[in-house]
Amino acid sequence: MNSTTGRAGGDFATLLRDARLSAGLTQAELADRAGVGVRTVRDLERARALRPQRMTVDLLASALGLTGEDRERFVTAARGPVAAKVPRQRDHRSATPLSVPDPTPLIGRDRALAEVEELLGAPGVVTLIGLAGVGKSSLGLAVLQRVAHRFPGGVGSIAVSDGATEADLLAAVAAAFGTGRASDLPERLAGEPALLMVDGVEQSQAAGPAVRWLGREAPRMRILATGRQPLGLPGERVLRVEPLEVPPNRPVSSLAEVARYPAVELFLTRLREVRRQPVTDAEAQAIATLVRRLGGLPLALELAAARGRVLDANELLDRYGHRLLDLDGRGPDNPGQSLRAAVAGSYNLLSPPAQFALRRLAVFRDRWSVELAEDLMPDIGDLVAVLDRLVGLGLVTVRGSGPLRFLMLDVVREFALEQARAAGELPGTRRRHAEVMARFAARIAPQLAGASMPAAIHRLDQVAGDLWAALAYAADDDPHTALCLASKLPRWWRFRGRDVPGRQWLRRLLDDPRTADADPSVRAWAKLGVAQLAQEHGAGQAELATAEEALADFQALGHVTGELAARNLLCSLWTASGGYEEARRHGEAVLALATRTERIRDMAVAQNNLTWHEIRVGELAAARRRLAAAERLAAQCGEVRLRVLARANLAEVARLDGRYDEAVALGRAAGPLLEELGDPGHRRRVLGTVGLALAQAGRVSEAAAVLDELPATPADGVRPAIEGWLAWHRGDRASAAEWFAAAASASAGRYDARDLVEALVWLAASSTGEERAGALAHLDEVCRKSQITLLPTERALLASTGRGAAPAPH
Repeated sequence: MNSTTGRAGGDFATLLRDARLSAGLTQAELADRAGVGVRTVRDLERARALRPQRMTVDLLASALGLTGEDRERFVTAARGPVAAKVPRQRDHRSATPLSVPDPTPLIGRDRALAEVEELLGAPGVVTLIGLAGVGKSSLGLAVLQRVAHRFPGGVGSIAVSDGATEADLLAAVAAAFGTGRASDLPERLAGEPALLMVDGVEQSQAAGPAVRWLGREAPRMRILATGRQPLGLPGERVLRVEPLEVPPNRPVSSLAEVARYPAVELFLTRLREVRRQPVTDAEAQAIATLVRRLGGLPLALELAAARGRVLDANELLDRYGHRLLDLDGRGPDNPGQSLRAAVAGSYNLLSPPAQFALRRLAVFRDRWSVELAEDLMPDIGDLVAVLDRLVGLGLVTVRGSGPLRFLMLDVVREFALEQARAAGELPGTRRRHAEVMARFAARIAPQLAGASMPAAIHRLDQVAGDLWAALAYAADDDPHTALCLASKLPRWWRFRGRDVPGRQWLRRLLDDPRTADADPSVRAWAKLGVAQLAQEHGAGQAELATAEEALADFQALGHVTGELAARNLLCSLWTASGGYEEARRHGEAVLALATRTERIRDMAVAQNNLTWHEIRVGELAAARRRLAAAERLAAQCGEVRLRVLARANLAEVARLDGRYDEAVALGRAAGPLLEELGDPGHRRRVLGTVGLALAQAGRVSEAAAVLDELPATPADGVRPAIEGWLAWHRGDRASAAEWFAAAASASAGRYDARDLVEALVWLAASSTGEERAGALAHLDEVCRKSQITLLPTERALLASTGRGAAPAPH
């Protein structure tokens, strides 16, 4: 162990650091060039090492290329000042605390500094704990400098060495306070408050007894300890030192967006010390991603930044983003500069059962709960005690509140997975993980409808990485589990825009001959999921037969919930395919079955679906009644989303009926609610309804504003239709006709033929001669095939423009 007495002085530390930076060397490069350990260079720069031997100083001077007066000044500074003898009796008014090593400038630790300072206001031991490399020692030294004026008895620090005895530690403390023996400390302090930092208490089992002796014999001495775990002394106050805050996982376009996060600030500070080229915005995304992967661990950030002399941030991410443990220091004598050694030190403090638990838990990629951990390890025993131990050592982190609050830093996960792989446990753990995630998805799936849907979507979002990892592994190793998992996810995939890959996964698993004997109910839900996801990206007709198979399977199983879901989907698919009577039949069957079994939500869905059949035959009053019933039923069962959809659909019915102001009011009320519910597809649809209603009503500036707000995709007929009406109100019939033709083209073959009919009406109304005749012929054909009846407003528009008169005002 080392004490502050006889350390290399702060002047030499500054001189060494400045010389190294001037030479453009990292600590590791200087150590290699000089033939010394990187830890030696680091401790000398932080003034934490004992005065270096003359040979070490000469080696460093030569490696730095120092000659003449520069070399002489370097060697002289290394010798340091001669320590003055500390008097036994001290005058409170002139007392000066003993010198302590200069701390490394801290970033993002203001709150922690204040907390430690407050804790040191009361007698006893304060222990800073956390994973190696998290910055406990740096924080402790900064605290010593910050509070030194409050301790006239002196401030000192010792670093615990591996295997040190109690006598060794007490002797180091005595030396730090300028006495020959520990027994002289009470007289030396003369009742004055003093502060001692004991760094690295996990290195020796004697640390606890030594601190206990000091507390008994020198009660005015406050002790600040650092270590991977607490000392376990009565009255000990423990403060966990967490990694630095990292930026959230989102796209980044500039350094300014992420530079305010402490982890990024530290990384950039260290990076700028070793490279001369400025850091650019082109590196911002890579820096944010790399810092997140490093988990805000200061040691990891410094090691990664040290590579920045050769690699830019994008290259660093590409090379080390998935090999974090390769960010080791150089040389066998450098355990303090190795991420692997940092994690291994804490891992080795665990009991065999706790080590086994860490290896298993490393399979989780995202946050997890106690419930998931118990499901993964049912035979672990007292899991809560094990988790408490893992959290205490900083190997597991607790973030936020709620069940899903546990996670691992990536560096810890990589190390634990290495250990699991070496022990031959990884395949079995991954299979178990897939089973756990399948059961988790099965518990959440029923909540993906009704009032519970937003919370359920959020819970799946929190474990998205684990769901995809489990699916990818089980698809090859355990396809039955993979099919069970995938069959529970279609609604989540739809809401998160993953309908294409979701459909591909389900189709692959259904076609796998190994799943032919899977649970018939699971296969039925998987088939239904394929068709649901296909409908989402306009390929529903290709899976119509699959949906019919699912319905037959559910009917054979007597599965009412499945039958209702299949019929609701078939109602939509047949409508899109032109099978309107089939669609109505399924819709009415749903309403009858739901009413008979008192399934209120399904009754609301059926009323909503049947609305479009009323519109198809021009019965807008009947459509309004069905939507009113749907809204009432949705409110009765607490289904917020269905209630909002009913209002959005009512806005569309009002627009079709020529009630444009009503349509705008209803649509503007429904849009924000749909956005809040996380339903971007329907939100865009209602925004289009509002835009069209404004444009048809001649509220040009408001319609143009909505047009700017509408997303450019998907490429349906809404945007060109609004543009067409804007041109119409400018009196530019030719441009209006071009826009309406584009709207018709974009609407052809899409889900609802009513959009195409409307676009063709507008095209005919804005055209003359052969173009009008062609539009009317196409309109007649579409109405005949789709059995759509023109609405009164549409017939009036065609009649007025057909006589050559100006269009009726809207």
